[in-house]
Amino acid sequence: MTELYQSQRAMRAMRKAAMQRGVIAVLDVGTSKIACLVLRFDGTDRLASVEGIGSMAGQSGFRVIGANTIMSRGVKFGEIDTMQETERAIRTVVQAAQKMAKIRVDHVIACFAGAEPRSYGLDGQIEVDGQVVGEQDVARVLAACDVPDYGSDREVLHAQPVNFALDHRSGLGDPRGQVGNVLTTDMHMLTVDKVAVQNLVHCIKRCDLELAGIASSAYVSGLSALVEDEQELGAACIDMGGGATSLSIFMKKHMIFADTVRMGGDHVTGDISMGLQVPTATAERIKTFYGGVMATGMDDREMIELSGDTGDWEHDRRTVSRAELIGIMRPRVEEILEEVRARLDAAGFEHLPSQQIVLTGGGSQIPGLDGLATKILGQQVRLGRPMRVHGLPQAATGPGFAATVGMCLFATHPQDEWWDFDLPVDRYTNRTLGRAVKWFRENW
Repeated sequence: MTELYQSQRAMRAMRKAAMQRGVIAVLDVGTSKIACLVLRFDGTDRLASVEGIGSMAGQSGFRVIGANTIMSRGVKFGEIDTMQETERAIRTVVQAAQKMAKIRVDHVIACFAGAEPRSYGLDGQIEVDGQVVGEQDVARVLAACDVPDYGSDREVLHAQPVNFALDHRSGLGDPRGQVGNVLTTDMHMLTVDKVAVQNLVHCIKRCDLELAGIASSAYVSGLSALVEDEQELGAACIDMGGGATSLSIFMKKHMIFADTVRMGGDHVTGDISMGLQVPTATAERIKTFYGGVMATGMDDREMIELSGDTGDWEHDRRTVSRAELIGIMRPRVEEILEEVRARLDAAGFEHLPSQQIVLTGGGSQIPGLDGLATKILGQQVRLGRPMRVHGLPQAATGPGFAATVGMCLFATHPQDEWWDFDLPVDRYTNRTLGRAVKWFRENW
């Protein structure tokens, strides 16, 4: 199905070994910040996860023992733009997290936005040998899915079975051990731009780190920001980052759609910088302290001082009203939300039984955004924060760390993916497996 099959299996094995040794790090490579958390596993909480059906489900409990965040360098639209600057930033943030944890980390799990994700819904059907469904039958039905030709310039990032049906009984989470004749599955496959993935892999390799897993920030943000009922009944998570806005749709506790809008909070900052003729750093500060998207009568009288250091006294001592600032910010935020609305409509979001929308990410903290989103998206909208994780510093509990916290959940309680099963050899030619092994050797 993809050259990433063997390397993804190798990363899963590497992740499992690192977790058994007790320490692993998660890395969120974003446009505005790069965050790193070091996790220690204490060997408790070995209850089986109800979400997974594979051997990786139900891992041990963990605690955050090291954390650090640094301003991102060399990343645009969620993709690496300048390799050297990104490498330097990753080295710095990982070393600082290791220093806080007082332990060395060799394996990291990374997530990123951007890379033009595309979702596919696949289905497969087989006849069960011996009537009792076994591990090999699940592998065969996943291999039977008719994979579209998604192009040689793309790679599969996630391939998750979201539903099983045995004879006429649908909605099964784990069909193994049950009696039936015909096994059917529905699988969600997410592909991304191959170059963006290879750049991230190469950058982490240059930092003397082993990549033990890779994920889409749209997926992991939904894991941390959506509550259990929302993941079960159907909800969309919109992660408004600095350079890209990721969106994912969950149903039956599985992601069924993901996409990215190549606009984010940095574009709002850029509009303020150009509109008010101030440096980017000043525009970011003004946006943080005085920004908003819903104007009131008081905003005409609330004045904001624009301090500068150009040498022109009149230019450096200007003031603007908060209403003018809102007038600059609102059109860009509306544009982002309109793009999100178009992606949700294309995915058929209105057909879900529950149409809850959760806004998270650093850009979601703009005052009044939930009200504006309700008008544009026309659904139930709430602001979401990542769930609490044991040992997480208070500074890392805000919406901007939804993807980072979601990486912890992705690492410790992973859902089953296509490469967790031993697929039949006759499904793949030697040429395909040979290319996969070659890709793995070149990139690790």
